[in-house]
Amino acid sequence: MQIKELARATGVDVETIRYYEKQGLMPAPARRDNGYRDYAAAHLERLSFIRHCRALDMPLGDVNRLLGFVDKPDTNCGDVDLLVDDQLARVRARLKSMRALEKQLLRLRARCSGTHEGAHCGILEELVSAAHGESCACHPA
Repeated sequence: MQIKELARATGVDVETIRYYEKQGLMPAPARRDNGYRDYAAAHLERLSFIRHCRALDMPLGDVNRLLGFVDKPDTNCGDVDLLVDDQLARVRARLKSMRALEKQLLRLRARCSGTHEGAHCGILEELVSAAHGESCACHPA
C-alpha cells in the first residue's frame, strides 16, 4: 500500500509516518519500480502500535523501547512494567497540576458574575492586576 493508504488506515499523518521512519521507529518500506514506498501489513501493525502508545501519551523514546521488546519477544519484559509505571507517574503529576489549575480558575471565576461592562469585570481586574505583578485571586501572594 502507498503511504497515503497507510495514513488513512491508521489515522496518522503522512509527515508523521515519514518522521517515524527517520527516527527508526518504522522500518523503511520496499520501493516500487516507480519509486513509491510500498508498505506491508507489518508496517500497518507497527504504526498502529505506535499510534496506540502515543494515544497513551508515551514519549517516543519509551515507544522505541517498547518496540524493542516487540521485536525481541524472548527478552524479559520487566522493563515494560517500569516504563508504564513511569508513564503513570507522569500522568498523575499532570492530573495534580490540572486540579490545581482548576482551583485557580474557579477562584478567578468567582470574582465575576452576570453580564456588565468590562470595566467592572472582576475577572479582567484580577488578570490586569496579575499582569502588573500584583497578587490576584488565582495566585494569592
